Amino acid sequence: MDSMVRWNPMKDLSNLRHSINRIFDENLSPMIGRTGTMDNPWTFPVDIHENEDNIIVRAEIPGLEKDEIKVHFVNNQLSIQGERANEQKKEDARFLKIERSYGSFYRSFNIDFPIKEDAITANYKNGMLEITLPKKEGAKPKRIPVDVSVH
Repeated sequence: MDSMVRWNPMKDLSNLRHSINRIFDENLSPMIGRTGTMDNPWTFPVDIHENEDNIIVRAEIPGLEKDEIKVHFVNNQLSIQGERANEQKKEDARFLKIERSYGSFYRSFNIDFPIKEDAITANYKNGMLEITLPKKEGAKPKRIPVDVSVH
């Protein structure tokens, strides 16, 4: 006797979505590239963390020269922007698969700490952009000693 398996319509929809995405990726990507839509340019991953003295921003932006990346800090807003050139314009090559993104990029982040703006540094090496934003003295945590009193 065969056992009955409960039908899961969401699994079927998920499989259909994956199949449609695969068809578009395999057949249309070489023609239109992987630039995203005009309203949704490509983006890059960013990590932001803090220590006692600094806010540190690390962004993965491979394939660029340092002068192709612009970093601005205005009104407690850090912005990173630039453009990765489209390599598909090579006339002696026919691309079979395109997975890397290209075009303009822009990300901005609100920094909720008072920052020493004249001491901000940015370093780009091996595709990793690291921006160090030094905190002003008032933004650094201050340890307050706790006295023990005996009743």
